[in-house]
Amino acid sequence: MGKAGSEFILRDLKMDYVYDYMLHLLTDYAKLLTFKPTIPENVTAMCSEKMGCPADGLVKKFMMESMVKGPADTGPCTIPPPFAVSSLYDILSRKANSTKEVELWEKKYWDSQNL
Repeated sequence: MGKAGSEFILRDLKMDYVYDYMLHLLTDYAKLLTFKPTIPENVTAMCSEKMGCPADGLVKKFMMESMVKGPADTGPCTIPPPFAVSSLYDILSRKANSTKEVELWEKKYWDSQNL
């Protein structure tokens, strides 16, 4: 399980996808806001490369890899539902059957107590 999880993270979980999804969420949330941003006085512009320059090794590699160089060519990702409809139906029916079974056990217990 750990090996499969590590392979998934290395293969499919790219920072580009994470950033695209975060941008999608922030963009939709921003549509709800009425705040108008302004640039404060006496600020210093800072580029993202300046943050990565003092880092070394894997930290620098990660920072450069995760740096956003421009807008994505693709739309935001869509997250599939956690279950297929059939498997969700199976889970719900098992839950209902389990609940009925427990209710029958309770009824049987209370009936035996009244004797």
